[in-house]
Amino acid sequence: MKNYLLTGAAGFIGSRVGEMLLADGHRVTGIDNLNESCDRRLKAWRLARLKEHAGFQFHESDICDQESVGRLFAKGRFDGVLNFAARAGVRQSLKDPHAYFETNERGTLTLLEACRVNEVKKFVLASTSSLYAAISPQPFREDGNTDSPLSPYAASKKAAEALCHVYHHLYGLDVTIFRFFTVYGPAGRPDMSPFRFTQWISEGRPVTIYGDGEQSRDFTFVDDVARGAVLGLRELGFEIINLGADQPSRLIDFLRMIEKAVGKKAQLQFQGQHPADVQATWADISKAARLLGWKPERSIQQGVASLVAWYRENQSWASEVSTD
Repeated sequence: MKNYLLTGAAGFIGSRVGEMLLADGHRVTGIDNLNESCDRRLKAWRLARLKEHAGFQFHESDICDQESVGRLFAKGRFDGVLNFAARAGVRQSLKDPHAYFETNERGTLTLLEACRVNEVKKFVLASTSSLYAAISPQPFREDGNTDSPLSPYAASKKAAEALCHVYHHLYGLDVTIFRFFTVYGPAGRPDMSPFRFTQWISEGRPVTIYGDGEQSRDFTFVDDVARGAVLGLRELGFEIINLGADQPSRLIDFLRMIEKAVGKKAQLQFQGQHPADVQATWADISKAARLLGWKPERSIQQGVASLVAWYRENQSWASEVSTD
């Protein structure tokens, strides 16, 4: 049994990582500032599942607060830190880039420095496939060019990755960085198309598609991603690893799957493609297979069915969640 610090514990991916660690018998100290980046009812639903485990402790705190982070580390004696706290989302980052760099860069630095001071040996960072721009050949490999980010979100995660390398190089911190590809599933992010499409179709609302729907995404189920993150706690030195489905789907095809699962047709509205969006994502996952023995297990049809089933079970309030 080990003791882990999990940031972003009320977040979409972080909460599932926490559940898996707790199910494996580990202790988890979760922190989250419970900001208004998405509906608090989603965060409460995720946290409630974690709080069912005796090995979970929760602190409402901000990873940018050096004093509160320092106090947690001083009494925690953590075997590792999993940093899933982040401002996420490409389009939203254009509205408030300062907030993205505050959390994603400065927050990561605060945690890395706390690891150094308290001699914590393992650090896992949640990063993003948004680092890969149009100049990168597909499928995206971890050694591909990420020097041309298209959004403040991608740039802030690029900065966080660079800080992780610095602390590995200078202080020997063992770091695993995961670049996630369009993660979806129950209680997912309401600013992303899987949640939006499910809500809008279920409630008979118009469905907005940016672009022509021909853009493709490597949709990856949240449980597969969380399982990969747990595997990344092993000693690896310094590694950047893609976690994706390796099976890109056109956005319009993904929408049709949700239509079928919901049992309703979408009222489609098309708008111009956003300049910060890439046309396609596709993960090369050979490195994850080689280093972690990882591969995705949930098919996209199974994943969509799980998402829609969760929405139906929670429709009384999930229908009210803002998808702006």
